[in-house]
Amino acid sequence: MSVDIAEQRLLADAARQGDQSAWEQLYRNVYPRLYAYATARVGTGSAEDMVNETMARAVAGIEKFKWNGGGFDAWLFGILRRVCLEQYRKNHNVSARWDSLWIDHTDPGEAMEQQAEHEALRRAFANLDDNDRDILALRLISGLSAEEVARLAGKSPGAVRTAQSRALASLRRLIGQQQL
Repeated sequence: MSVDIAEQRLLADAARQGDQSAWEQLYRNVYPRLYAYATARVGTGSAEDMVNETMARAVAGIEKFKWNGGGFDAWLFGILRRVCLEQYRKNHNVSARWDSLWIDHTDPGEAMEQQAEHEALRRAFANLDDNDRDILALRLISGLSAEEVARLAGKSPGAVRTAQSRALASLRRLIGQQQL
């Protein structure tokens, strides 16, 4: 189910008034993207807990939400970023995980080839600097718009698009280096 921004605004306003069905619709709409982002940051073992903590904080802090910049989804991703960062700090040397994002449902030969390609991509992705990984995770994995990411990052949408372009170029370069 995809919710347009006008409907999302109505749902967020209803959620602010305590409407549980509005919260459920908002949650169902954003959960797959929140889960994908959390999985990328903390791995599958903790991703659901991170999303649940995010939603608990959102419910508790809905009065702090304001319609500016990226909208409700961007606000949730901002909370999730903080939750994941707290988890990272709590676990000290636990690195972000990028290895459980791609699942194959193909024939065995094709799956082996895709697995090798995905492993190269995962290694390259893991070798990006934190800012590049974060921009790509928010834009490509979570599907946030440049405007939503800009609000989260405190940048202009143009700066986000430029950062994304540079991050993709770095990713291509890293993949190319692996193939040598």
